[in-house]
Amino acid sequence: MLALPRSWRLPDARYFQIAALATLLLINFAVIDFGARPAASVIAIATALLTQAVCCRISGAPLDLKSPLITGLSLSLLLRADALWLHAAAAVIAIGSKFVLRIDGKHVFNPAGLAIVVLLFTSKGVWISPGQWGTEIWFASLAGCFAILVLSASRRADVAVYFFASHAALLLLRAAWLGDPLVIPLHQLQSGSLLIFTFFMISDPRTTPDSRAGRLLFAMTVAVTAHYLTFFMQMRPALYVALIALSPLTLVLDRLIPATRFSWRPSVPEGVST
Repeated sequence: MLALPRSWRLPDARYFQIAALATLLLINFAVIDFGARPAASVIAIATALLTQAVCCRISGAPLDLKSPLITGLSLSLLLRADALWLHAAAAVIAIGSKFVLRIDGKHVFNPAGLAIVVLLFTSKGVWISPGQWGTEIWFASLAGCFAILVLSASRRADVAVYFFASHAALLLLRAAWLGDPLVIPLHQLQSGSLLIFTFFMISDPRTTPDSRAGRLLFAMTVAVTAHYLTFFMQMRPALYVALIALSPLTLVLDRLIPATRFSWRPSVPEGVST
């Protein structure tokens, strides 16, 4: 990919992500109730930031609060729990995993996705937001998410497109096979949690394959696995389970199809991360 002239280079893509997620959270509080609660959101975000600060202090890594803020916002929009301490636990698991579960300097799992799956399998009081935002907000969010990828000159826009296209194709093929009306797969696609998963989780540049071919294989494999878990295993949080279960595949694909490792350096404005 040709490098942009220095004067054309855009800010870190994470600023756009923070703005998008924060806007969705504000819409939840002021316009349409997605299920997020102020106290739970404050706890998730504050704990994520505090855990990042503590881990950076212990490890000696430079403190950067953008990624943990994105993780806290994502957890606020996706995770629901009976007890407030579970939101704090999710943030600790998510941020802690970035510092502990690393191979060759690369995260093994998406932080927010890992926290969600761990709590879903270890606590009875945790569930995922249904994510039905209404058609108008969903389409506006979809346009906004694509805009973030374009404006940030992301080299990880492809994995989001690959996954969303694969997921949509599987839903449409299933509907055609069963003779269901088109409105059913379209309704299944109009989920806010699906958008967050697509644009802020599976497109995380720190946990996706380095090569374009690897990202295509990874995205399609996650889509197929999630489809199987959803419709054959009747597993509701199938997207998150599929992503976390298949995350180690990234390490294999990076060895089989080597490519330039992603960097958050300002001079290389690529990617979308949580």
